[in-house]
Amino acid sequence: MTNDIQDKVTAALLVIGDEILSGRTKDKNIGYIAEYLTAIGIDLREVRVVSDDEGAIIEAVNALRARNSYLFTTGGIGPTHDDITADCIAKALGVGISHDPRAVAMLKERYANPEDLNEARLRMARIPDGADLIENPISKAPGFMVANVIVMAGVPAIMQAMLEGVTPKLKTGKTISSVSIDSGGLPEGAYATGLGEVQKAHPGVIIGSYPHFDGQRFINQIVLRSRDEALLDQAKTAVAALITQLKSANL
Repeated sequence: MTNDIQDKVTAALLVIGDEILSGRTKDKNIGYIAEYLTAIGIDLREVRVVSDDEGAIIEAVNALRARNSYLFTTGGIGPTHDDITADCIAKALGVGISHDPRAVAMLKERYANPEDLNEARLRMARIPDGADLIENPISKAPGFMVANVIVMAGVPAIMQAMLEGVTPKLKTGKTISSVSIDSGGLPEGAYATGLGEVQKAHPGVIIGSYPHFDGQRFINQIVLRSRDEALLDQAKTAVAALITQLKSANL
């Protein structure tokens, strides 16, 4: 893994599956991937969910991979007829696809009896030309990385293992530090204007206000994020001073 301080490394996530859009399956991967990538210095900039539709997948792949350092996908690499992700990735990138001998060998580790490695299961060994495999220590069927597209399973435990497996191949940036400041009971409307002014004065810091309802009242947290510790400290001081000033004025 490399550490690239100068350039931001960005990513998009494409979640593929009719079952996600219908609500039958509740996605458990988006939050995990977002937290994981943030921790290694990759900014997750956007997430899209599409159905098991070839045109929709290809359009999304080409759009997202073009404007990000990496595109991660989850879902659609199993043995059934609607698992079409690998074929769609190949079409999006304009490369061929076939049964990869390396992937076949991995599947044979799981299915020792040749009769069990049927045509449907062999679909999981179809890999776009030129791809690097991502090992799957749980069920053996691999994911893959081709160009800047990383294709992973939708099952959370398998996805997590694949994500860890592909990380050493990724370029990463400097990690983002964050601090939180409690609004001290002030509602967002009371500090919104001042917070906007602080943001304008500190463009190197991302500032957000996040209300939480505990069942009786709203508790507001102001979160500041930056790759530059000095800028982060300056903005934190400015926000703390704003809150103190507003609270004093309301006494």
